[in-house]
Amino acid sequence: MLFFLGIECCEIGILHSALVFMFITSAIEKATWVLAFAILSVSTPLYAQQHKPAALEKQLESVIAPYKATVGIAVIDVEKNQYFQVNGGRRYPMQSVFKFPLALCILDMVDHGRLRLDEQIHIKKEALDKDTWGPLVNDHPNQDFNMSIKDLLRYSVSKSDNNACDILFSIAGGPKKVNDYIHDAGINDIAIVATESEMKSAWQVQYTNWCQPVAMAELLRLFYEGKLLSTQSNGLLMEMMTKSENSDKRIKGLLPSDILVAHKTGTSGSNKDGLRAATNDVGIITLPNGRHFALVVFVSDFKGAPAYGEQIIAEVARCVWSYFKN
Repeated sequence: MLFFLGIECCEIGILHSALVFMFITSAIEKATWVLAFAILSVSTPLYAQQHKPAALEKQLESVIAPYKATVGIAVIDVEKNQYFQVNGGRRYPMQSVFKFPLALCILDMVDHGRLRLDEQIHIKKEALDKDTWGPLVNDHPNQDFNMSIKDLLRYSVSKSDNNACDILFSIAGGPKKVNDYIHDAGINDIAIVATESEMKSAWQVQYTNWCQPVAMAELLRLFYEGKLLSTQSNGLLMEMMTKSENSDKRIKGLLPSDILVAHKTGTSGSNKDGLRAATNDVGIITLPNGRHFALVVFVSDFKGAPAYGEQIIAEVARCVWSYFKN
């Protein structure tokens, strides 16, 4: 009897141990899933997380519906950490919008001591393309001259000068260096592979410099929140984008004059069939009530003058402003 009782006690002990093991295993699995979800939530960019279409997105769809163009929109409410998008996951040619990430890369090199803003660059007149958008050439006709990196940034960002842009690409180490810098910052849905002069060489090359609107909006948010550059560099680039001489008929076009806009435009030419690849504008908008939002509008592959694309961008910006102003 004692023998059988011993077996029964042993079996009960084994059963108890098995139940304890199963409980511990289940707890570990649950903890693992919770940890994995937490890591995913932190590592997955805001724009990549799923969300339900909002009222603003429906309004934006209505705004762009009458136009014959491919339009991509992304908006981030900076204070509330919310995003909205229409066609935001498609690839669009950036054109001169890529001068914004280029400026970030150059200023990051300054922050790490690899460049100085007052460093003088010698520029030979033969190296400048006179058949491109070039305030730099107009301001220094038929002459060699020196210019600081800070002033080259101002020409590239505020005046959208193509020669200054390509000089900065050369200083940075080429488009791949800039592309790698942006990817290292966590923005992967962007490709910077060609300079201004290379884009000029053939129509299709401009499409190799592409970005998803949601990715550009996230880059703007990181920039505004000071997560990419030093306070000094951040302030300098914000100033250059705010005092921009780029077209004021896009994001700023239909907004009240007291709205502060720090932005960068991009504009393509048209091909022999009259197709225009890009009329773009991206920026940080500051409202009088203290709210901020990042706005990206890429208008691609339409027929007509840039004014057609500019009207779309202006109406989109007004719609977003109206949504956020209260």
